[in-house]
Amino acid sequence: MSNLRKQRFGWYVYDWANSAFSTSVITVFLGPYLTSVAKTAADASGMIHPFGLTIHPGSWFSFVVSASVIMQVFILPMIGAITDSWSNKKALISATAFTGAIATTFMYMISVSAGNYMLGGLLFVIANLAFGASIVVFNSFLPMLANAADRDKVSSRGWALGYLGGGLLLAVHLMYFSSVESEGGSVELAIRTILASVGIWWGLFTLVPLLLMKFPRAKNSEPPALKQSFGQLYHTFKTLRYYPQTLLFFVAYLMYNETVQTVITMSAQFGQEEIGLGMDVLMQAILIVQFVGIIGSLMFERIASLVGTKQAIIIALFGWVGVLVAGYALVTTATHFYILASVIAIVLGGTQALSRSLFSTMIPVGKEAEYFSLYEISDKGTSWLGPLFFGLALTLTGSYRIAVFSLIIFLLVGMVLLMRVNVKKAVMEAENAVH
Repeated sequence: MSNLRKQRFGWYVYDWANSAFSTSVITVFLGPYLTSVAKTAADASGMIHPFGLTIHPGSWFSFVVSASVIMQVFILPMIGAITDSWSNKKALISATAFTGAIATTFMYMISVSAGNYMLGGLLFVIANLAFGASIVVFNSFLPMLANAADRDKVSSRGWALGYLGGGLLLAVHLMYFSSVESEGGSVELAIRTILASVGIWWGLFTLVPLLLMKFPRAKNSEPPALKQSFGQLYHTFKTLRYYPQTLLFFVAYLMYNETVQTVITMSAQFGQEEIGLGMDVLMQAILIVQFVGIIGSLMFERIASLVGTKQAIIIALFGWVGVLVAGYALVTTATHFYILASVIAIVLGGTQALSRSLFSTMIPVGKEAEYFSLYEISDKGTSWLGPLFFGLALTLTGSYRIAVFSLIIFLLVGMVLLMRVNVKKAVMEAENAVH
């Protein structure tokens, strides 16, 4: 295996390692389970009162997701600045990935009988912050591993391997959960064990990129001081004005990906609470997403080569419009849910993999992690506006269908802005970077 192929393989494996957190924790188990824990702690009116607030138990997970990403707004740009300027990137990857893995493993302590939904929220916030920070570091390697012509391919293959890894572990979780349920065992214990196993999986497979990847030396041997990091964050936002097309794409992505990520994050909760589906059906549906998502990623790589990356993303976003309409008006049975999951899987890979590769062409050289830190604020299950909007809509209306359909606002705004992005001009702006 050539050195470049080895580097790329190590980079792909981190998608394999962390995707289990996206699938088994964020998408399938933690939302419904944390909702059950919150319901146990509810008062006579059926409400919970974290920090003195009165909210619907079903909104707790969406608010926790939002809180974690609001924190990321401030933390991830600093992580990006540190990544670009500090030579010890291996230490950054180790610290962020293993912190997330350990926090996820500790989710074993979340208990329905104890009603400790606050502990569950805290562990998720820590894990999701570390998850986002680790991806900032890894995404910054994409321009080093592939030239502009190869980035759709490399990014799509990373996503495909991530889907495979997350899907394989989810399949094991499905078999284990079904076995426990059929034998009359403790479903709660099974879910706690599954959550912990994701942390172990994440930590173990993180060792592969740490062993295979070459970490280039940056400018400083010591990490920058906190004050310097805040200064770099200010500089990042200040210099964005020199790249108006990159900024336009970033805002477009922030908008449409809010819808994408909120659908992913809340789909299991929607299936359980609105349609009345069992955990076995939900796991099977998400399993469909994982394996059909591999096909979707590779298919949209091909579409992008024929019509262009931006146009391919727009095609995928029209698919998302159909998903929201169907979720609101048509999905009432397990069969409907499986069909919807298949459609989501096809458009999901294209939306995510191609957005990452397109953005990478718009970043000034030497600022990869700095700009990907902004990108990560709304990437891979770390959106905050969408879950917050979803939670507010659910609390105000009591309807999961209305809450889901309300997300179309973000999707349509994102599509309109994306259509206005001039990709060629964005690439030229990045090549003529002002530092």
